[in-house]
Amino acid sequence: MNDPMYSPMKIKEIAIFLDVPKAKRAELEEVLNSLVDEGKIRISARGKYGKPQKQTMIGIFCANLKGFGFVKVEGRDQDIFIPPDRTEGAMQGDKVRISVDEEQRTRKAEGHVLEIITHANEKVVGYYRQTKNYGIVMPDNQKITQDIFIPEGKNMGAVTGHKVVVRITRFAGPDGRKPEGEVTEIIGHVNDPGTDILSLVKAYDLPEEFPADAMEQASGIAPEVPPEKKAGRKDLRQVQMVTIDGEDAKDLDDAVSLTRTDDGVWHLGVHIADVSDYVTENSPLDKEALNRSTSVYLVDRVIPMLPHALCNGICSLNEGKDRLALSCLMDIDAAGNVQGHEIAETLINVDRRMTYTAVNQIITNDDPEMCETYAELVPMFRNMKTLSDLIRKKRSDRGYIDFDFPESKVILDPKGKPIEIRAYERNAATKLIEDFMLIANETVAEDYYWQQTPFLYRIHENPDPEKIRALIIFIQNYGLTLHLKNGEVHPKEIQKLLNGIEGTDAENLISRITLRSMKQARYSPECSGHFGLAAKYYCHFTSPIRRYPDLQIHRIIKESLHGTLSSKRTEHYDKILEGVAERTSALERRADEAERETLKYKKCEYMEHHIGEICEGVVSGVTNFGLYVELPNTVEGLIRITELKDDYYEYNEKTFELVGDMNNRHYRLGEKIWIEVAAADRLARTIDFLPAERPKEKTPLDEEDTAVHTGEKTERTEKENGRRKRRHQAHSKQ
Repeated sequence: MNDPMYSPMKIKEIAIFLDVPKAKRAELEEVLNSLVDEGKIRISARGKYGKPQKQTMIGIFCANLKGFGFVKVEGRDQDIFIPPDRTEGAMQGDKVRISVDEEQRTRKAEGHVLEIITHANEKVVGYYRQTKNYGIVMPDNQKITQDIFIPEGKNMGAVTGHKVVVRITRFAGPDGRKPEGEVTEIIGHVNDPGTDILSLVKAYDLPEEFPADAMEQASGIAPEVPPEKKAGRKDLRQVQMVTIDGEDAKDLDDAVSLTRTDDGVWHLGVHIADVSDYVTENSPLDKEALNRSTSVYLVDRVIPMLPHALCNGICSLNEGKDRLALSCLMDIDAAGNVQGHEIAETLINVDRRMTYTAVNQIITNDDPEMCETYAELVPMFRNMKTLSDLIRKKRSDRGYIDFDFPESKVILDPKGKPIEIRAYERNAATKLIEDFMLIANETVAEDYYWQQTPFLYRIHENPDPEKIRALIIFIQNYGLTLHLKNGEVHPKEIQKLLNGIEGTDAENLISRITLRSMKQARYSPECSGHFGLAAKYYCHFTSPIRRYPDLQIHRIIKESLHGTLSSKRTEHYDKILEGVAERTSALERRADEAERETLKYKKCEYMEHHIGEICEGVVSGVTNFGLYVELPNTVEGLIRITELKDDYYEYNEKTFELVGDMNNRHYRLGEKIWIEVAAADRLARTIDFLPAERPKEKTPLDEEDTAVHTGEKTERTEKENGRRKRRHQAHSKQ
């Protein structure tokens, strides 16, 4: 159709021209209509297919507070700019068809919205404000830039200050009309405990209650393993084994055991809860598990994939209880190689429920009290540490990339108020469990890859070559380089780079830039390897209580073990796995985003009590509008470029730095800088900092702040806090 000689044809003419038989004509029409939907071709009123008059594309609209937007088009590196007067009322997340103007070398592509194909925001969560005759809802999502008009009688009795869920009944249009809606749920008053996180739960459409049929199925499952389910399983109840988890963990889905033979071979057992024995395919529990795809871990609550009767009960590997498991039993030699393995349905009974803290005290600090308390287990723990080091070294030798950025731990009081935020560091015990789970996941994936059965893999594709080239150019400023082979980078080269900068001033900067060069891991029925782990074969096998992909492959494994994976069942899995991979990958991203947003909210709430305090942080992001600075407790805030006084600063996108044009002052990623906390906005989930001088004495953010921990205000008065906040709101408007 792009040929200059092509003349628009009807489907019958195209079929004749392409020699498509009548039996395949419906498939041809499906392909043509798909191309029409993608904007690559068009169909006239007379049913003739041809090249579109203008280049059109389909993508996702991303709104900006200033009114303009960008459209992300799959397969295209650069987003397309949409001016404020050409959005046609599109809102954040809408799927749109756009017309793209001629691209100029001197500027990015620009276009305008032709139509909104799918609205992404049929429901919106926001703050309700009542006027005399109508209501207004201000969306919590800052990228939904328009308030929603609520006609009289459509507010369910909401009053000013309520957080509400609104169903949009009329979307904004090109004529400038505002969106209109009706209140469908009142979440609570903005100041009520729990309303903040519940608003985010509603905003991300996270499921709360389980359907009645799923709960009915769960209630029919016995709380203990009945004798008939124990029959025919490999009985490992006499094998010494433990669970090792965080102190507050309740869904214990993995246990470990370890012995060593006289000839030096390690027998490592990774025992995983056999959830698939209770959650059968296409049952109400299974449908709801797929609908959720993952458990979501928010600051103050967990939204589980399965009802508590399963995830905290019969499926949880609780101490002293007989439990059904799917075990990966591995023989590992002195070099860390898996010599042989067995995957089996087992019956287990965990000896002790251990915590990361207790095990770390034993294997790192040789704590006398802990060693005495768990005397019968200490030899196994020490052996586990030895094997963990061996496995980790072997994985490191092949190029495993370990981005060890600290996670945030938020401590709440009984009313849900944050009283402490700190970095949650990994220790030897967390690494030990990580090593054992990874080797089990790799072993299972390799086994089923060579069996050539349908399977669900966890893949991490090679980085985009353009991003790697940009990374190479950037690190050359530090005298560093990456070696490419056939235009691609091997994970070992990335590992060498990170190891080479460990402990240097550039470590934080280069690690972050390198991480941004990586692609996002996802699920796929195709085994294409895991770049970050430098693994040819990888899957998620070890967490079926909280991840649906693990549950999915457990079913395949069990059918394979039972010899019931017939050609019909193989065809069934071939048909469904692509959809399962796409859905679970998408819902994993939703869960991650919801978890990040709740953390941001609680960090803002926490920092409201620290206005005016001074602390040292690290520049974690550099943009053309300012610097992001991360504090030791993982809180991140923004120093706006307007606050970098006495000079004009220009952003250098190649070196990720702001450069002053008079004093040549450089602000770089990874640089340490002193800041003053200026403002915190929970609704926008933003924190503002000011550049500051190093104080003579330590500040409350550097050491425990008793006033904050008791829920009291700091000594700075409310009047002073308000003055600073108003000042920074003025700067924000600039």
